[in-house]
Amino acid sequence: MKMCRSRIMIKLHSSSPALQRRDSLSALMLRISSPFLSLSPPPSSLLPFSSNCHAPSSSSSSSSAHVSVVEHHQQPHLRSSDLVALEYADLNLSYHLDQGHVRIRQHVNPLSSSFRVPAQVPDWNQVFADPTLPLMVDIGCGSGRFLMWLAKRNPKVRNYLGLEIRQKLVKRAELWVKDMVLDNVHFLYANATISFKHLVESYPGPLQLVSVLCPDPHFKKRHHKRRVLQKPLVGAIMDNLMPGGQVFLQSDVLEVAIDMRDQFDEFEALKHIDALNLSVPCGFECDNEGWLLSNPMGIRTEREIHAESEGAKIYRRLYQKQL
Repeated sequence: MKMCRSRIMIKLHSSSPALQRRDSLSALMLRISSPFLSLSPPPSSLLPFSSNCHAPSSSSSSSSAHVSVVEHHQQPHLRSSDLVALEYADLNLSYHLDQGHVRIRQHVNPLSSSFRVPAQVPDWNQVFADPTLPLMVDIGCGSGRFLMWLAKRNPKVRNYLGLEIRQKLVKRAELWVKDMVLDNVHFLYANATISFKHLVESYPGPLQLVSVLCPDPHFKKRHHKRRVLQKPLVGAIMDNLMPGGQVFLQSDVLEVAIDMRDQFDEFEALKHIDALNLSVPCGFECDNEGWLLSNPMGIRTEREIHAESEGAKIYRRLYQKQL
C-alpha cells in the first residue's frame, strides 16, 4: 500500500537556498505519512521491512516562492542525510542539545592502545528499568538512532545495548535517550573486541540478539585485523547467545559480508533463516546465494539508507541458535 500523498502543498519563505532547502525538508517531514510511524509491531518480534515512500521536495530562487503542486510520482532530490531524517522522523530528536552538531572520525584503529582499555560494567539496575529482560546488543551502533527506534517500539519487552568506539557519538546518543525518557536502551563507549564478553556475561538477563551492521570494512589486507569481527568476538557471541537467539549481519561490501558469513557458518549450532525447517515469513526471503532480500528489523540503518540511495546492494544474514 502506497503511503505517499499524491499532492503536497509546500510554501518556502527562506531567502537563501540552504534555508529554503531546510524549510522544504521540514515541511515534508510534517506531511509525510511513513509506514513506520503507523507500524505497531508485535512484542519482541522481528519485522518485515517496508521501504519508505518519500514525497519529493522542490525549491525556488525567489524568497517568497510557492511550490504549487508536487505529484507523487516525481523522484525526490534529497541527500542521504535527509532520507535518514525522514525515516527516523518519529524519534523527533533534538539537535539543540549541549553538543550540537557532532563531528567524528569515520575510521578509527581499534588496535590503538587508547582503545584497549575494557569498558566498565554499568550498574544494570541504573541503566535499565528491568535488567532481566532479553537483551539485544548492536556492535558498532553509530549514532544510536537504529536502537532508539527499536527501543521506543518495544518497551517492557527487550533491552537494547549499543557499543560504539567513537565516544562523541555515545555522548550524544545518551543525551537523546535522556531527552526521550527511554528506560530500555543504553549506549557504552567500548571496543567490542575487548569489552563484549565481560559486559554480556555480567548482564542479568539472556542475550537474545546480536547485530553487526555495516562495520568498517578496513579494505587494505594489512588492516583486516582491525575488522570488528574476529574469532574471539565471534566465540563470545556464540558462548553467550541464548538458545533460539539470533545474529543479524549486514554490509554493503560483499567482501566484508562474506567474511562475516564464513565465520558464523562454521558453527553447527547456528542455522541461517533459509535453512530452518520453517515456512519463511514475509521479509525473510533470500536470494539464490542466501542473502536476505530486505532488512527484517522494521527500519533501515543510516549506512543502509545511504548505500541504497547510491544504488548499492546490501548483503544480509540472519542466524538462529538451535535449541
